[in-house]
Amino acid sequence: MLVKVAIDLSLDRLFYYEVPAALQKKLAIGQLLSVPFGHQQKRGFALALGDWPEARAHTLKPVAEIVDAEPFFSPQLLALVRQIAAYTASPIESVLRSAVPAAVIRPNARPRELLFVDPVPDAPCAALTARQQWLRDQIVRLGGGWMRPLCDELKTTPASLRALAAKGVVTVAVRQKRRDPLAGRRLLPTQPLPLNPEQAAARERILSSEKPVLLFGITGSGKTEVYLQAIAAELAAGRGAIVMVPEIALTPQTVQRFAARFGDRVAVLHSALSEGERYDEWHRIRSGAARVVVGPRSAVFAPVANLGLIVVDEEHDPSYKQEDLPRYNGRDVAVLRGRLEGARVVLGSATPSLESWSNVAKGKYVLAELPRRAGAALLPRVVLVDMNEDAQTGGVRGAIYSARLLDAIRLRLDRGEQTILFLNRRGYSRSVECTACGHVVGCPDCSLPYTYHQADDCCRCHICGGWIPTPSACPACGARALAYRGVGTQRAEAALKKCFPAARILRMDADSTSRRHSHDDILGAFRRHEADILLGTQMIAKGLDFPNVTLVGVLNADSSLNQPDFRAAERTYQLLAQVAGRAGRAELPGEVYIQTYDPASGTIRAAARGSFAAFAEEELKVRASFGYPPYRHLAVIGLRSKDLRRVGDWARMYAASLRKVAGLEVSEAMPSVIEKAEGEYRWQIVVLSKSAAQIVKAWRWLAEVRPPPKEIRAGLDVDAYDLI
Repeated sequence: MLVKVAIDLSLDRLFYYEVPAALQKKLAIGQLLSVPFGHQQKRGFALALGDWPEARAHTLKPVAEIVDAEPFFSPQLLALVRQIAAYTASPIESVLRSAVPAAVIRPNARPRELLFVDPVPDAPCAALTARQQWLRDQIVRLGGGWMRPLCDELKTTPASLRALAAKGVVTVAVRQKRRDPLAGRRLLPTQPLPLNPEQAAARERILSSEKPVLLFGITGSGKTEVYLQAIAAELAAGRGAIVMVPEIALTPQTVQRFAARFGDRVAVLHSALSEGERYDEWHRIRSGAARVVVGPRSAVFAPVANLGLIVVDEEHDPSYKQEDLPRYNGRDVAVLRGRLEGARVVLGSATPSLESWSNVAKGKYVLAELPRRAGAALLPRVVLVDMNEDAQTGGVRGAIYSARLLDAIRLRLDRGEQTILFLNRRGYSRSVECTACGHVVGCPDCSLPYTYHQADDCCRCHICGGWIPTPSACPACGARALAYRGVGTQRAEAALKKCFPAARILRMDADSTSRRHSHDDILGAFRRHEADILLGTQMIAKGLDFPNVTLVGVLNADSSLNQPDFRAAERTYQLLAQVAGRAGRAELPGEVYIQTYDPASGTIRAAARGSFAAFAEEELKVRASFGYPPYRHLAVIGLRSKDLRRVGDWARMYAASLRKVAGLEVSEAMPSVIEKAEGEYRWQIVVLSKSAAQIVKAWRWLAEVRPPPKEIRAGLDVDAYDLI
């Protein structure tokens, strides 16, 4: 018997191995194997068993061992992996790598084992000294415990506890100790809340529909409570659930809400966990100890047995799209997995993606609506602030804060209420420019200016991560005439402190959340009202619920609208509507101030009105006129190389070849908007087609007949989200 094995080498091929007689009855598809590869031992997954005559023509090596008797992949999960690999034109081993945390399959991965001391009930105590009798009584009182903490608490030594074990009054044995991501956090159990009629109808629709349900609920409408009660119904029926959130920043708050309702049945999976925590959480899911999984896009692969429900919260969010191989969309994979496993799927958002909105119109999805906020909360009043007009009436052109917004912040500080300010750009200034010669200090490896970071007095590249000390003079002409252009969160924070020196301010961006648990620490402090103002990037724009926040300020509503991307209007609407929804979520009324230099923009005005259906109708007309998604599939073929001339030549050759394929609309080959990144020049080709499979087939043909030379990296991104 032979086995086909996928080894983590990104070679896009499977390898044949002989199955030794001793393993033939034990080996199963989906198991993790150890196999010889060259002069090394590699690990790989068994994907097929059989006898292939073409393989017998070669001398085959035998499987060395079965690493784990229980398969890592069920038949349904393997089918999911294969379909993702086919749809995204990715090597199957890259999908397998995404589906199982590296911490789980690493050769040294193992559970944490420590000594545990247990009292022996009714054991005779006549031979104990007074000290030993006291120790034994304390251990009985505590119900036992881990050796090291017990020694610390009782001021004793491991030798003393082993002496008790020798006298038979306690036992000392090795036990597995869970590395708990929620350890040390106090969670108060919660009970189901009464549902309003719309929430109750949405819950019933989710539990009865055979199609995916788009839960379209305005911000603060109680979508999470609907999720919780739908999951409770699935758990009562003996099924499990997966809850997907778009960003790690949202994971701690979401996990706490679900753990408060479902206790130890909740597991969390995300990249900010330690390797030990990921190992233990994954195995808790696999064993069935945890039946509800919460995490970002990779949680869609969690090995939940008898899966009943998948929730994709904030389903519109672009972070569900994986940027590297395999370039899958977690939302779409959730729908596919639900179909393969017979599980229900709910996609929730206050600002649905136009793809999902269109799928409702086509009858592929079912719509459930929550048109009003839960409880007594009302939607906030939205004020558009024309920054041009503000400058003409006493303000400063290019000011960070308008006079109206500053007055609104001051009012909240006087009332003891909280404010959230949104600026989707980190750092202090977006560029450093010489006013004498016009030179902009830029990254040599990327075609972008450095961003100035005042916090550590350096210039950083937000593409490659490179940095230089802040120059004191122009590198081009030597003039000491450097100006800092543009505004980032650090500069906005500094200005805010000057305006309100007594205010307690927290900043939340990629710079302030680099250490472990920092997301949770910042949000926890704000929730406890240890700060008056939270200033941050898009990680504060969605999913957060603070009852004392009555003011939201958007500092630059135009920044995302001017991106050279057909999704710019959709993303701008979603960001503005989501961040506006953080205000007035409880009894206190809320206000939102949106600062803009283009108050006539239809997108900004629609976001201010909260009229998603009207915005979607107009935007879909524009998309239809150009044949953009959701009316056709859009893919990007990207080429990267350190050789500018060669990458351009190959891109033009690929575009010319693809234009000969019927059914494809192919753009000119062109440099990417960010032409150079991490030392490589980037070119791209945009392909549109009614069929994603047709695009993949054409790409595979092209890559086979004209494989790129080794100095050029080329790849396909199907249903691309990022054209920059």
